Amino acid sequence: MSTSPSSVLEADHREIVDSFTSFVRRELVPLAAELPESGDLPPAEMRAYVRRRSAKLGFYAADHPEELGGSGMPFTAVVQLHHAAGSSGCPLAPYALAGSDGPSPLLRQGTPEQIERYLKPLVRGEATRCLALTEPNAGSDAFRLTSTAGRRDDGGWVLSGRKTFVSNAGHADFAIVVAQAEAGATAFIVPMDHPRLRIGQCYAGMSGEELYELILDDVELPADAVVGGEPGIGAALGHGIDSLSRGRLVVAAMCNGIAEYALRTGVEYARERRAFGERIGAYQHVQEHLVTSRAEVEAAKLLTLACARLVDDGTEAPENAALAKLTASETAVRVVDRALRVHGATGWVRGHPLEFLYRYVRMMTIIEGTSEIQKVIVARAMGLG
Repeated sequence: MSTSPSSVLEADHREIVDSFTSFVRRELVPLAAELPESGDLPPAEMRAYVRRRSAKLGFYAADHPEELGGSGMPFTAVVQLHHAAGSSGCPLAPYALAGSDGPSPLLRQGTPEQIERYLKPLVRGEATRCLALTEPNAGSDAFRLTSTAGRRDDGGWVLSGRKTFVSNAGHADFAIVVAQAEAGATAFIVPMDHPRLRIGQCYAGMSGEELYELILDDVELPADAVVGGEPGIGAALGHGIDSLSRGRLVVAAMCNGIAEYALRTGVEYARERRAFGERIGAYQHVQEHLVTSRAEVEAAKLLTLACARLVDDGTEAPENAALAKLTASETAVRVVDRALRVHGATGWVRGHPLEFLYRYVRMMTIIEGTSEIQKVIVARAMGLG
């Protein structure tokens, strides 16, 4: 494929991305060949190894400062790394970069003791966490919480309620639980082995990792369990918005990478597969699928890269992240669908990468806020509603 317009915005961090791509090709692709044929999710021990190995090389949690164990990379570089992971086609590549089990931006607001005890091990890939935010009646409207945090006489806290669709709860060392205190939504650090914290129902979806229900049955915590200490009481909403915006851009980048991989797979197949005496790429219907996909992928990449650069320049507008995530996730769904159409039954068979991506990519329009919620955010920024 010829040089793309988005390469203009990718040039500054090309060396870093090439180094990561080389790591994926050299170490992760051979390791992925050992994955069991059944199941979409790599074993926990393999994911842990990939996480630690990537952290040692400086890729995992690369946007965190060097004093925390990161590489101090700009956010634009991190976005491009996530794109490269999605574009690689290697099922282990996404685990080489911080995701829902890695360091949370919320912990950047932590006290020095919390940063030392919780954030640094996450950055080094030595620990994992989960975020317990969504509730049965508070999904997209995530901060209309019914889980409560009451103050004890000794200054400690008691958490009660139920959280749902919690990623990584089955393997996490601790949870960041957002509950409603008198002063507002507050984030708490809760060890997963707390005797009053229980894992309830497990949800198995179309693909990817399982999600869990967490039950908070009068979970007693010390006063210093609040992320950020006393100044953090009631501050989870403000801190969470910044976290969500960056998370949405990371998801957008991963979607762009997946779409690029699907497009590449479709083009390669169309060049080789013959029907009625011609390579199928010579037929206009096939060309329409692939050319339309290329145009949409380039547009989504340009939007995502531009929004990431704005973040590095100090502009973290939620509507920008919403636009990028909406565009990239919906584009990825369409591009994967078109690539599977080009392949026909070959792409439908279990074991083919497109069969997995067809199930996997649908999730991207839901996580970090559904497409409908992204539209609400953008509409409000336009002065509508």
